[in-house]
Amino acid sequence: MHFIGITGGVGCGKSMVLKFLESEYGAHIIYSDLLAASLCEPGGVCLDEIKANIPDVFPESVIGPDGSMDRAAMAQAVFESEERRRILNGIIHPAVKKEVCRIVDEERTLGKCELLILEAALLIEERYDLICDELWYIYSPEDVRRARLKEHRGYSDEKITSVMASQLSDSVFREKCDVVIDNSGTKEDCHKMIKEQVERLFS
Repeated sequence: MHFIGITGGVGCGKSMVLKFLESEYGAHIIYSDLLAASLCEPGGVCLDEIKANIPDVFPESVIGPDGSMDRAAMAQAVFESEERRRILNGIIHPAVKKEVCRIVDEERTLGKCELLILEAALLIEERYDLICDELWYIYSPEDVRRARLKEHRGYSDEKITSVMASQLSDSVFREKCDVVIDNSGTKEDCHKMIKEQVERLFS
């Protein structure tokens, strides 16, 4: 089994790459955001720890009527306080990484999965290179990413600038990743590059 981590700046087109890997090669995709959300649901380890920090760190409003984390309220809470953001990240990121490791071990033991993919915005920052066989960087130039974010997500220029400023630079992505997939051209061009890399893995 090959375990590949995929990352890239906002608007680079990771979703399209992941869908292609899933449909063309039957890749099993781990979405770190979805994993984090599941760990913040009732019974999840992160939710229990978040509740343990109410009201000392987080306001009671971060827990919704159904007992799960209210993501909008938590987003507002961490926006207001860098300390809250730091504590929340300290709760969620290690738990996600632990669950990713569990899934990887399980898949290797079962031996049925040939291509396991992890999508994570903080792939490099959280040192997933120590777990993954390879890191792939999905690249698109800033102007292309801005156009996509405006069209598909309705982001304002200010929001795009803010989000991009919080992410790693192109040079750091290139330095830390093993493979660069250029997604600045046509979908077909990108698919061709992905095919070349997958064929390399299994050659």
